[in-house]
This record gives sequence, structure tokens and C-alpha cells, in this order.
Amino acid sequence: MRYVSATEAKQRLAAVLDAAQREPVVIRRQKRDVAVMLSPEQYERLRGLNVAEFQRFCDRVAAGAAARGLSEEKLAEILGDEG
Repeated sequence: MRYVSATEAKQRLAAVLDAAQREPVVIRRQKRDVAVMLSPEQYERLRGLNVAEFQRFCDRVAAGAAARGLSEEKLAEILGDEG
């Protein structure tokens, strides 16, 4: 991972964009990380991982609820959904 100051990012935007195609580039302002530049491919990969992780979490919660006897009908009753 590469680190650049906000000033350097402004002054050398084209070079920073090129670097972000190879590895994430962290932009720092006053010794604090304020942004990360990623290639579109890296961004989509991370986004896909988050979606898959959330789906696995939902599946675990649903399986636990079903194991404890929660059905669609019981859930509708709890939520007051009569339709």
C-alpha cells in the first residue's frame, strides 16, 4: 500500500491514479488517513466480499431462528402482518 499527502495527491493526480491501478493509495492530511484510492477491480472485489459476507450472516441468523421454531407464519404474527 502506498501513502501520499493530500498536497501530493493534488499536485500529482495522474501519477497517483496510475499507482492506484496497481495497489491501494492512502491519502493523508495532517498525519491522518482521509481517503483510499482503489482500482475499479479492487473496489468491486471488496464490494462483492461484503455482499457475500452479509448474505452468510443472514443465512446463519435465519438458520438459528428456524432451529428455535420461528416460521414465516410466526414472524408475520409477531410483525402484525396479516396479508
